[in-house]
Amino acid sequence: MESKEILWKKSEEVLPKLVKPIEEFEYILVTDVGSTTTKARLFKNIDGDWRYVVSGEAPTTVEAPYENVIMGVQNAIREIEDLTGLEIISDEGKIIKPHSKSRGVDFYCTTSSAGGGLQMMVAGVIKTMTVESANRAALGAGAIVMDAVAVDDGRPDYEKIQRVRNLRPDMILLAGGTDGGTTELVMQIAEIIAVSDPKARLGADYKLPLVFAGNKLVRPSIKKLMEDKFALTMVDNLRPVLEVEDTEPARRAIHELFMEHVMSHAPGYPELMKWTDLDIMPTPAGEGMAMQLIASVEKKNLLGVGLGGATTNVYSVFDGRFVRSVSANLGMSYSICNVLKEAGIRNIMRWIPFNMEENILVDSLRNKMIRPTTIPQTLKSLMVEHAVAREALRLGLKHHKTIATRLKGAKLAQRMLGDVMESRLKETYIEMMKIGIIAGTGGLLSHAPLRVQSLMILTDAFQPEGITKMYQDSVFMMPHLGVLSTAFPEIAWNIFEKDCLVRLGTVVAPAGTAKPSEPVINVKLHLQDETIFEREIKFNEIVRIPLAEKMTCKAVLEPKSNFDLGGGLGKKVETTIEGGVVGVIIDARGRPLTLPEEDEERRRILLNWFKSVELYPEESLSKL
Repeated sequence: MESKEILWKKSEEVLPKLVKPIEEFEYILVTDVGSTTTKARLFKNIDGDWRYVVSGEAPTTVEAPYENVIMGVQNAIREIEDLTGLEIISDEGKIIKPHSKSRGVDFYCTTSSAGGGLQMMVAGVIKTMTVESANRAALGAGAIVMDAVAVDDGRPDYEKIQRVRNLRPDMILLAGGTDGGTTELVMQIAEIIAVSDPKARLGADYKLPLVFAGNKLVRPSIKKLMEDKFALTMVDNLRPVLEVEDTEPARRAIHELFMEHVMSHAPGYPELMKWTDLDIMPTPAGEGMAMQLIASVEKKNLLGVGLGGATTNVYSVFDGRFVRSVSANLGMSYSICNVLKEAGIRNIMRWIPFNMEENILVDSLRNKMIRPTTIPQTLKSLMVEHAVAREALRLGLKHHKTIATRLKGAKLAQRMLGDVMESRLKETYIEMMKIGIIAGTGGLLSHAPLRVQSLMILTDAFQPEGITKMYQDSVFMMPHLGVLSTAFPEIAWNIFEKDCLVRLGTVVAPAGTAKPSEPVINVKLHLQDETIFEREIKFNEIVRIPLAEKMTCKAVLEPKSNFDLGGGLGKKVETTIEGGVVGVIIDARGRPLTLPEEDEERRRILLNWFKSVELYPEESLSKL
């Protein structure tokens, strides 16, 4: 991680004038104004050590009859007041700052996804080049991308015009052309947007924000065409040359316009903006900052997921490059039937270890969709939700890989033939063998009855290879700590490490396949109590070895000749492995993981796996 000196310098650049020196802060309050629930988290300085204290939650009040997010924020904070005795809201209904004599807090910030969050449209010339870069920039800023319009997207102009006219986004990002490249095609897509005359989703009396991040030669023409119709902002080109992608200027502009235009017209936000000491950040952007913080501190490639009720956000930090994708139709409550539709009923049924009629499964998911706040009341219904979660995450990762791709259009002459052939075969640069950390957050994962359940959901869905550490958000405060990290990275990480991150354990998964009962790997672990775990693991076995959180052990891992653990086929790996609340999982089920087609055999194998890792109470499994 960066040095403390650099971190404090960064804080001073981000922050406005503080009410008191950082060293004298006693309380920090952070909220997340979600689409359904507003979540408040209180943090306290205890002798120089920042810790999470308590949470308060209340329904978000963005819609009628309230139509004022302030009410939901106040209600969530009042729950904290009741639990702690700390007075935070004044008689006038505002947050008291700074803290003094058991009243108030020293710092307040918030994230928000209420009212659908930030919804954007992106446009450009080539669908697989500049539009793809614009898509990544918008997603990285925390937006939901409603549509991507390109000169070559296959739709006739009149269809594009009709689509843009009907979208009603919060903002448009227009890209296209390298610097000094095509001007005609950039203006062609710009004119389609101009004649469409799109209207903003919120606020009928202001201009729709439009960010132009394309060929700098076109700026005068874009200004002439767009200045009267849109709130126009021009930033550096996303693709100044085909070999380079620079999303940061566009991402910063999106965030600034989100505050200036979108939030200022949402019900109650102008008042909330006066309370905050940092700009309001979209919830997914805060979550993404938290994922980047983990990867930065651990210095490992990371794959993260936020599994929500309506959407699934997947994040990756791979070789220093951060990418976010959002599957807006994959979720565990409002969108659960979309998971059924996209995954197919057979893919969900394959994870259920008991006999269940397809129509019963469909009806149970429909009931969840129309009653999204209900929770499972039986073991079988819990298993059904966990089966759906595996498929939602699998599909979310599949979509993410279409975003996390190598740049297209770079000069082939500058690359070796082998690289060219590889890129044709495998567009994404995400390699599971090189992922060192998988982290999960979201209600279903954070509130799983047993921690091993969230670990296995992540493992079955993402199928990690090699040696992978598994993390989880404890009480859903990644967005809170993400936005806080933009100002105080060290404070955020201190709380993160001690009160937010649950270290589930480590998964050891050799990549390869074999016949049932064939040996896969010899495992030798030197455990902390001076005992040695030594065993040959066979194909389709999965073994759980207790190793406590923050404990380590020396491991000698010898995969068989047709399996790879990261060093090559059959190559022995000697390393140090970290434990967790679940321990160490030796997953010899093969990669890719496949299940038998025959139902009875599939259910038998699932029950064996579940019993091996103690996924559910054994007495309950025996009754299935």
